[in-house]
Amino acid sequence: MSGGNDDGRHPTSGPPPDQPPRIPLPRASVEDTGRPLPALADLGDPAPRDPAPRAAAPLVLEHRVLKALLGAWALAACSPEETAAVEEHLGDCGACADEARRLREAVGLLHPAESLDLDPALRARVLQGCLERRPPRIPVPEWASPYDAETARLDALLQDFGDAEWHAPVRLRWFEKDEPTSRRTTVAGVIAHLLTVDGLVAVALGLEDPMGEVAADRPTPAARTDAYWRASHFPPTRAVRAPWREQTHALVRTVAFTGGAGDAGGGAAGKLAVPYGDFELPLHDAMLDRAFECWVHAEDIADAVDYPYEPPSGSDLHQMVGLAARLLPTVLSARRRAGLAAPPPGRHLVPAGEPGRSLRLEIEGSGGGEWLIPLDSPAAVGSAEHEVAHVALDGAEFCRLAAGHVSPAEAAAGQVGDRAAIRDVLLAAASLSRM
Repeated sequence: MSGGNDDGRHPTSGPPPDQPPRIPLPRASVEDTGRPLPALADLGDPAPRDPAPRAAAPLVLEHRVLKALLGAWALAACSPEETAAVEEHLGDCGACADEARRLREAVGLLHPAESLDLDPALRARVLQGCLERRPPRIPVPEWASPYDAETARLDALLQDFGDAEWHAPVRLRWFEKDEPTSRRTTVAGVIAHLLTVDGLVAVALGLEDPMGEVAADRPTPAARTDAYWRASHFPPTRAVRAPWREQTHALVRTVAFTGGAGDAGGGAAGKLAVPYGDFELPLHDAMLDRAFECWVHAEDIADAVDYPYEPPSGSDLHQMVGLAARLLPTVLSARRRAGLAAPPPGRHLVPAGEPGRSLRLEIEGSGGGEWLIPLDSPAAVGSAEHEVAHVALDGAEFCRLAAGHVSPAEAAAGQVGDRAAIRDVLLAAASLSRM
């Protein structure tokens, strides 16, 4: 037989120059033919096999070859035999062991950034270390640093969110008329809420209102949020992160340029009034208020995506608690006028600057301290001599009470003294909350 093909060419000869090369078809497996498989004896292995496979003999490679494999070994790209040979060699060769360690460390730098649940005090420590080496030309005021820190922490939490996380359901909670109230939204909706309410501070500083024309006749935080949700793409999407982030940076830059960095009270710039519709706060308190809201809603977001989130650093938490303690006498007075709190004994107000009945608020843990809350008049002075009640709470727990996330009945860890005064102060703390 000639063994030639139909076209007369020899089977080992290639295709003509004007035709593409032929690609051989894959060979059929013996399992696909329907024929019985050959016995082990037919394959030249008559002896029974050991129950456990024998270890393959290690490769014997020259030093130059093993050194060339170190890069692939660091990337975990070697075969099992090569890996065994390299690791055996590293136990005998110090120079290659040092090189392998350096390569493994370099590979670690190639990994993408991962989300880390960092200590909230880490940012403050890093900044302090940097500022000790080179003071800033324009320092951020002390009363604005909590806002700077909390917005940075929330932004770090958001950086790796996918679409599923941005649309995760979140329930905003607060107290209204001494009753728990809630509103359902999404993670993106929470950031939109922060954007619109932070816009009140932006407008007071002369910056652009993120709501534009939608903000007309919308003076309160709740009204602004509702208007933004209705006017924008609803539910909001991850696109809301960029304007929120830019606005937080603009606020921090602006308060840094306006001065007052060396004055704990904020100086002239810190006393600039920020209207909230039915009340107003000086700028230094408004920035603390926005830091507090940012942390509270960051916890809401973290709970929605099942991620741990720590309270603020002790110094920042102390400032937030101090703001709530300073607001309590005014809120308590407003509740009395609305018939929601008991009038002071004798139905008379203590003159401004005079000591009156007081409640000692003791905050334990990080950010702790003690505050004497005047009970009879916002203008009165807290006095230890006129103390009628004592309440002890954890710092983060008190802030969650002021945020409307914890009921007054569940908040206090210790209560001593006038029960009516304690009840009125705890309810006043809960009424600090709002949407």
